[in-house]
Amino acid sequence: MTDQTPIARGPIASAPPEVVVAGWAVTGRRADATLVITDCSPMAKVSLKASELGAVAERLGVPLGRALRQAWVVDDREVSVLVVGSAPGEWLVLAPPGTQEAVVERLSTGWATEPAELVTVVDLTHGRALVRVSGARSRQLLAKETAVDLGGRVCPDGTALRTAVAGLATDVVRDDLADDLSYLLHCERSSGQYLFDCLVDAGREFGIEVDGFRVD
Repeated sequence: MTDQTPIARGPIASAPPEVVVAGWAVTGRRADATLVITDCSPMAKVSLKASELGAVAERLGVPLGRALRQAWVVDDREVSVLVVGSAPGEWLVLAPPGTQEAVVERLSTGWATEPAELVTVVDLTHGRALVRVSGARSRQLLAKETAVDLGGRVCPDGTALRTAVAGLATDVVRDDLADDLSYLLHCERSSGQYLFDCLVDAGREFGIEVDGFRVD
């Protein structure tokens, strides 16, 4: 019998070989270069809007321009989520694939019940693209596509900003992996392939390679 399990496809075409990870079609490539790019669009992406001076903001504990990893209990298990202060009164929560409904539920029934405070929670998972660029030369790569100073003194680990990358409005989050310099780039779904292609093209001189998405 043919498997009828639905498979989600992100905005960025999967380089062969294609595999399924957490219900998403992704590339099965494994890169060993010093500069790699990964399509992380399968991650859950949930937007929360509330007063930047209200009780919800205080509970989140992540100010504008910062990103912080937190341990949340989602679907009866503890997972690592990245909470990003992406704009005034606006946060982006990035979580493991498939947890978006639980994250929305947590925010809607828990944190969104503060009295006299308007809170909006929206699942953006399938409407946005998320790309990670990692490696010592990732800053040099991004310097070719944005005018923002991403130097360590101005943009340390845990910095979040919204700027133009390759001419696109993009959320840029420095989210280092162990000792590896790493940036997450978040944009509209319709622009995902263009952004990915621009970064790959800009990174050719640094030997960039495409790496497959993994579930931590």
